[in-house]
Amino acid sequence: MLNLEEIKKILPHREPFLFVDEVLKMDDKRIVAKRTIRAEEYFFKGHFPSEPIMPGVLIVEAIAQTGGVMLLRKYPGAIPLFMGIDRARFRKIVKPGDTLIIEVELLQERGTIVKIAGIAKVQDEIVCEATILAGIKK
Repeated sequence: MLNLEEIKKILPHREPFLFVDEVLKMDDKRIVAKRTIRAEEYFFKGHFPSEPIMPGVLIVEAIAQTGGVMLLRKYPGAIPLFMGIDRARFRKIVKPGDTLIIEVELLQERGTIVKIAGIAKVQDEIVCEATILAGIKK
């Protein structure tokens, strides 16, 4: 549905801190995206060199960025800002070569304040889930 270049027209994030490769499905309240985790990712140099694992906070960031793609279509040029993270849970590790499938749902929207719920999966198994409160800075 959206490739990386189209995503870059919506999100202000750039490599190496862009964690959405492709949008597979999207409407006004739901989005599904993917991110392939590459062996050369910068964070694997320190987390952990002998057994690389994607940091959980970056999986939450991937969920937030996926939600950002959905939300920022309404606010071109705006910047999404974290306001809170609730109920973040990490179920399994994410390693080089894994492909995250990220599903996000809009739970609530009041002006430029939004609440989203997201899950990240690898091979149909949930690796992370979180509820995120964000603001849209115009």
